Amino acid sequence: MKLLLSSVAIISLIGAQALAQVHDHTSMAAPAVATAPAAPSASTTPIRLADGSSIGTLSLTAAPTGVLLQVDITKGLTPGWHGMHFHQTGDCSDSKFMTSGGHMNHAESKRPHGLLNPAGPDFGDMVNLYAAADGSAHGQVFSNYVRLDKGTLQTEQVLRDADGSALVIHANPDDHISQPIGGAGGRIACAVIK
Repeated sequence: MKLLLSSVAIISLIGAQALAQVHDHTSMAAPAVATAPAAPSASTTPIRLADGSSIGTLSLTAAPTGVLLQVDITKGLTPGWHGMHFHQTGDCSDSKFMTSGGHMNHAESKRPHGLLNPAGPDFGDMVNLYAAADGSAHGQVFSNYVRLDKGTLQTEQVLRDADGSALVIHANPDDHISQPIGGAGGRIACAVIK
């Protein structure tokens, strides 16, 4: 019985000390204050037709592993699917948008075109964009093949490099496998990314 009372007394004493520590706020460390992450780098640019008229906007937001893009077109596209790719140069100055160059696909890491190509895709490849009956199109796409700005790797495909890049929208859908651009046809709209 004496042993039992001693055990109860010890447990009571330990419990009282623990309770005292909980109520003694001066001995407790302050909780860590969470800081909000920095706002990601972003860019918005007009999407233009061959005649220079603006038909909408392209918004790009840097993500840790790529770029989130949002396309908002209010008019001007033929209804149906359209191929959409990143091109290597930020120049949409000619009416066929050929000054934007080919797809982003730097020579040291060149890949064949196509999201469905076993040896691809190239760095400019993206999903198709669907235009409604009124010529409008809206969509969000994430690409982990490119970065908005230069990171730490020399091999990264950067949209806002020295000569920029362009988003090009094509007349036809991309079949995601045939070369060189999946049968996407002519370039009908362009947005400069700088």
